Amino acid sequence: MTTKLIIGLGNPGPEYELSRRNLGFIVLDNLACKHDIDISKKKELCTMGSGAINGHKVLLAKPQTYMNKSGFGVMRLLNFFQLEPKDLIVIHDDLDLEFGQIKIKEKGGHGGHNGLKSIFEQLASSDFTRLRVGIGRPPGKMPAEKYVLLNFSENETELSSVIERCINALEIMIIDGNIIAMNKFH
Repeated sequence: MTTKLIIGLGNPGPEYELSRRNLGFIVLDNLACKHDIDISKKKELCTMGSGAINGHKVLLAKPQTYMNKSGFGVMRLLNFFQLEPKDLIVIHDDLDLEFGQIKIKEKGGHGGHNGLKSIFEQLASSDFTRLRVGIGRPPGKMPAEKYVLLNFSENETELSSVIERCINALEIMIIDGNIIAMNKFH
């Protein structure tokens, strides 16, 4: 049984903690809490921990290099643990999905997401799985760069149910595979 490396994307620091851009971190923190995995160990430019989800070995990590350099930590972890890109699941915010919508994607492009761009560049591969978590488009003419760094609004009260759906999707991806998870969550 292959170990899965699950990366949550975000920016380190308290000023970004509850921002839309940190949705990957938020989901990963909740997954770690549910499965009693301590992700505070510093390794290869990330904070991380290891554990199991229903008997399946997982490594959970949050790159600490800021979004546009996420690939450096991801690549170093893959190399250190001798894993392949196909063993990687990346959780990230997505402007192109309505708030709360989730999609599982294997391979494909980065869609302009700076964290994914960095991972693509470092791995020279798109052969990994993504859990795309919708944050919706910015209102009016607000620049996307500003919108993603804002905290979730009071209108986005169902954030906890979105996180719960993400955790359920990740558990199915790990236990039963991506196809079964896609059929359930798309």
